[in-house]
Amino acid sequence: MSEVFMYADETGNLDYNVSGGGSKYFGIGTATFVGDHDQAVWQGHRLRLTHSRAGLAFPRGYHAKNDNYRTRKEVYDVIKAQAPRFDATFLAKENAHDSEREKGDLHLYREAWYLHFKEIAKQITVQGDILYVVVATLGTSARKKAFEDAIREVCEDCAPSRRDVVVCTWDSSTSWGLQVADYGLWAVQRKLERGDAGFMWAVEPTLSSFSRPWG
Repeated sequence: MSEVFMYADETGNLDYNVSGGGSKYFGIGTATFVGDHDQAVWQGHRLRLTHSRAGLAFPRGYHAKNDNYRTRKEVYDVIKAQAPRFDATFLAKENAHDSEREKGDLHLYREAWYLHFKEIAKQITVQGDILYVVVATLGTSARKKAFEDAIREVCEDCAPSRRDVVVCTWDSSTSWGLQVADYGLWAVQRKLERGDAGFMWAVEPTLSSFSRPWG
């Protein structure tokens, strides 16, 4: 029996207004560590301490979209050395059927999570494993609860047989693993939407899947 830790983040707008400035894709990305990764967590913590000593405060941890180039480079250096497994699933919203659009943003989120989780969970676990699914919180109040329920439903419905799946919804600032997932997903998104592969050197060596099921 092994313990497997899947950290998940999302990117893109939860609407279909692509022509009005919304994102072309909605994506789910995961960073997976197998077994004890205490050292990896400590390395992420240590990096924040080093930055604090240099006068750079990251009270809510790292976020690739907001961090400057130098910070990103230093975070990606640590991530590359840790070499977690990365997986990403992007849905091209302009290709969604009308029936999908009519179901709204919660359905879009659930569909992306379903298409991602049902495949990856089988690949990263074997019978008897415990799979911890740690997901970055999304939305507030009632919306937050709705999204959390959707995640749990997908995990219950799609979990491979004889795996114990534990779902955790955490603020990304509390988890180095979630920040790693954010950084991995950001690099893949930049390459997909802008053709900018600037930080893929840190992610691509362990990018196990890059799926676009809607084209």
